[in-house]
Amino acid sequence: MSVEPFSIMVKPVGSRCNLRCSYCYYLDKPRLGPALMADATLEATLRQCIAASPGPHISIVWHGGEPTLAGLDFYRRAVDTEKRLLPDGWEVWNNLQTNGVLLDDEWCDFLVEHRFDVGISIDGTALIHDRFRPDPRGGGSYEGAVDAIGRLQARGLQPDLLCTVTATTAQNALATYRALRDFGTGWIQFIPIVGAADAVPGEAFGDFLCAVFDEWALNDLGWGNVQLFAEAMRVLIGAPAGLCWMAPTCGRALVVEADGGVYSCDHFVTPAHRLGSTGVDDLGVLANTAAQLAFGQAKRDTLPGECLRCEWRRLCNGGCPKDRAGRRNLLCTGLTRFFAHAVPVMKQIIALTRAGSTPQAIMEQLRANVE
Repeated sequence: MSVEPFSIMVKPVGSRCNLRCSYCYYLDKPRLGPALMADATLEATLRQCIAASPGPHISIVWHGGEPTLAGLDFYRRAVDTEKRLLPDGWEVWNNLQTNGVLLDDEWCDFLVEHRFDVGISIDGTALIHDRFRPDPRGGGSYEGAVDAIGRLQARGLQPDLLCTVTATTAQNALATYRALRDFGTGWIQFIPIVGAADAVPGEAFGDFLCAVFDEWALNDLGWGNVQLFAEAMRVLIGAPAGLCWMAPTCGRALVVEADGGVYSCDHFVTPAHRLGSTGVDDLGVLANTAAQLAFGQAKRDTLPGECLRCEWRRLCNGGCPKDRAGRRNLLCTGLTRFFAHAVPVMKQIIALTRAGSTPQAIMEQLRANVE
């Protein structure tokens, strides 16, 4: 059994996708195994995950490529298998990360019935989204994502909204944020694009975050949250980071490909980072191999001196290893600018909240501070 909890990301169709996003880091990956995960591999993966978990809650993220290409019947079998294998009193928290294009009424009914969490990828405005997230024929996919959000909301399921930040997005910070906010889902994640088409420079990412933070803190506090803001305040109150890229070490989020191959991380699906296979190996053992532990600890052990001396280290810890050039994070200047700008305000929000102030009262005081 695992010494520490870990999560798994299952990719039942590997890198197959029905969109051709220009910045995708995964689309050009070789297909690892069949076009669809075999039922035997699915059962072995779920059985291993349950056996290695301390319970009673297990987290599984279904990802891709585009995971809905596996078909609804695949997820029916997955849910049935989970129910059959789970000990009494245990439950699986399933999370589907999707572009939303295939989410019709039948899909949405299923996701709500089985209490899936859903993340929808949508890049803010239609103009930006359709530029970077076309279908194979070059057509836009924005309306498909919007329809999926509406279908889920009509059934009482508020999806998380995942928005990439490119150089173009960074130039349209408020339009992007407001478009996402106006869906009213309550949760937004911003994902910087590094090392790909239209990658966001560090400085531009910092400017983007500062602009969005000011809009949120002055006008939208209490409405919902932005993942980075919530996680930073979590660390400021003394809790451990919930995001792997903010934590001192990583390596606790394993990836299972369509052939059952287990890899160190979603961004390191390479032969050098293959740990084993769910058809042969024990996931709990794989999560704690010397190679995997060294992979996770390298995030901390390879920090350059400037990171070790940085006043914002506990909020960043060098960022995600995938975003490093050499030992330095390419987003460092932007994150430093953002933390310097936002942390004093975050501390004020925390103090006022603890003192019993309402979100509206806090926003009024923050607005008075900038007048």
